Amino acid sequence: MVDLTKKPFNLDEKQIQWVEDTIASMTLEEKIGQLFICLNYRHDEEAYRPFVEKYHVGGIRWQGGTLEEQYEQNKYYFTKSRIPTLIAANLEAGANKSLKGGTLVAPGPAMGAGGPEVAALMGDAAAKEAKAVGVNWTFAPITDVVLNWRNTIVNNRAFTNDPDEVIADSIAYMEAVHKHGIACCAKHFPGDGTEERDQHLVMGCNDLSVEEWEKTFGKVYRAVFEAGVESVMVGHICQPAWSKKLRPGMKDEDIMPATLSPELLQDLLRDHLGFNGLVLTDASHMAGLASSAPRSVQVPGAIAAGCDMFLFFNDPEEDFNYMMDGYKKGIITEQRLDDALHRILGLKAKLRLNEYVWPDKEGLSAVGSEEAHKAAEKAADMSVTLVKDTQHILPVDPKVRRRAALYYVETAPVSYLNGTDKAKQIVIEELERAGFEVEAHTDYYEMEAEKMSPANAFRIMATPSVEEFKKKYDIVFVFVHMAGYAKENNVRLVWSAAHSSELPWYVHEVPTVGVSLNYTNHLYDLPMLKTFVNAYAPTREYIRAAVEKITGQSEFKGKANELVWCGRWDTRR
Repeated sequence: MVDLTKKPFNLDEKQIQWVEDTIASMTLEEKIGQLFICLNYRHDEEAYRPFVEKYHVGGIRWQGGTLEEQYEQNKYYFTKSRIPTLIAANLEAGANKSLKGGTLVAPGPAMGAGGPEVAALMGDAAAKEAKAVGVNWTFAPITDVVLNWRNTIVNNRAFTNDPDEVIADSIAYMEAVHKHGIACCAKHFPGDGTEERDQHLVMGCNDLSVEEWEKTFGKVYRAVFEAGVESVMVGHICQPAWSKKLRPGMKDEDIMPATLSPELLQDLLRDHLGFNGLVLTDASHMAGLASSAPRSVQVPGAIAAGCDMFLFFNDPEEDFNYMMDGYKKGIITEQRLDDALHRILGLKAKLRLNEYVWPDKEGLSAVGSEEAHKAAEKAADMSVTLVKDTQHILPVDPKVRRRAALYYVETAPVSYLNGTDKAKQIVIEELERAGFEVEAHTDYYEMEAEKMSPANAFRIMATPSVEEFKKKYDIVFVFVHMAGYAKENNVRLVWSAAHSSELPWYVHEVPTVGVSLNYTNHLYDLPMLKTFVNAYAPTREYIRAAVEKITGQSEFKGKANELVWCGRWDTRR
């Protein structure tokens, strides 16, 4: 039985009565529908109506659309549903991942580098923007502890490798978001960051011993539970040490992702750690879950194992029927359904959604506002990090080293029709703003975007005369923006072509400065660069802050952790 008077709900008698009355009034179809959080791609009433009228979803998290479409969509779900809807957004680095025109304020490692003040700054700015479209639930903070430098799944999303710092940043973020009436969600239980695989592609595995887990992830979870986090997102990640401790005799072939593991959800999360709040699955289309059992087993199985809500339909009709059949067959017991409903409605009561007045459309002006971008500027200033400068070239004076060559290392475009990375132009503009004369190298992708030709693979290999290069340039900048998500398990630096002239042959010819605009572990592939900066984001605020600090207009304030060295001696030289 769920005690709604206790943390994180802390409901009074009147709120509890609303929960009980609402559950008592629900049809079986409404009860089953409350277990689902739908994902919206289409933005029209015809698409919304079935989720409200037929499937009675408990929550929504959307994808795409204009800002006005997002506002109208969320308004439809909330005002047309008999039971108020949880409206979720991934406010991990700001409102940029959720809202059209939303502001990227600070990615996880930037908050880790800048500390709790940056985490609070980001949480406040993101919440202000998200409230404009009725968001009442953020799928953050990311409470993962990045212990493996090869992990690029949460390397650019989680805070750091130190559990104490993860706790401090998580709580600062939560406190800022809670002031705006938005609930939080710690993710991804039982913990990402220990390996290098992506749960979008394979079942993840947290292979720490029970003792190691308790000192890291267990410590973090206990702290954020005590601080009042309302929900936990369960990753499609197994934890063999705990599963075997809690189920003596369990064989390797019986190990399942936490989303389907009652020993991890009920014995570990509920009983051992004492979490009383709402538990939801990570996205159900991820292969970590999708490849673990038949869909007809996954859907009711996640609720039976201890999750309260199921994130995303595949086929709505089919998944709804799978869940209903699971209940009718006793896979989901009456008690398990009742507990889930009390937590779902309990969270809605805590947020007072039954009394909520939908915001006016005028509030959309908060999205992408000057205030939000000022927050991003401050966060960038506090977090951009000097990793090393063993050649002692900083600060670089543009009056002395004016002529700059720029090599911009980017991810291959999804389609040449979309063009290459737009952040390259921002880098050029900010270097010129600082006083450099910039000549940007043309990479293979740009050659192909301009005119596709087999000859481009050979053109890109042409290296200029070394002596002419030395006469022409005073400084070389290498900006790296590698991006990757849900298509490869580990993202590493990739040059635009084999034997490309962009390879760092020039580091001993002309002083060279490297800057990462995303991942923090690029020194593994660029150990020859003697000066390196982690700037965390490909936005004007972060690029400008990096250039200002490189040129001595501002001091470096961010702090690096041991992950940047990638366990190598040569990265430190």
